[in-house]
Amino acid sequence: MAIWHGSPDLDLLNGYASRDMTGRMGMVYTEIGDDYLRARIPVTDDWRQAYGLWHGGASCVVSESMGSVGTSLCLDSEREYCVGVEINASHMRSATRGHVTAEARPIKLGRNLHVWETRLWNDQDKLMCVSRLTTSIIAGGLPVTG
Repeated sequence: MAIWHGSPDLDLLNGYASRDMTGRMGMVYTEIGDDYLRARIPVTDDWRQAYGLWHGGASCVVSESMGSVGTSLCLDSEREYCVGVEINASHMRSATRGHVTAEARPIKLGRNLHVWETRLWNDQDKLMCVSRLTTSIIAGGLPVTG
């Protein structure tokens, strides 16, 4: 059984990405499962650290965005929205070229908090990072941004 409120599609997710940092990273959502989101991100000079490796902060950006989008897709956006309140990441290896694949899945979908795990792999299917994001559910419509 799908966890999503409504029927999200890839155009919707990629529209979200186009409005945040992940869009500037070139991230593209590639799959929506019953309980997961999958995306692909190119490894470019903009997202490498000084040694030429994929930056750990880039993994956190991907994880925060995917977990927040995942939470948002589980909510009735006219009644509530979410904000990230905690993120952690364990970096095990990196990438220097190619693409990074990311998959976000919920660990806990509560009334007030959601916890999402995002895993990132390099082109050799080697696990690069495991991250956990906690989001807080806030009653009311989305705040107006300027």
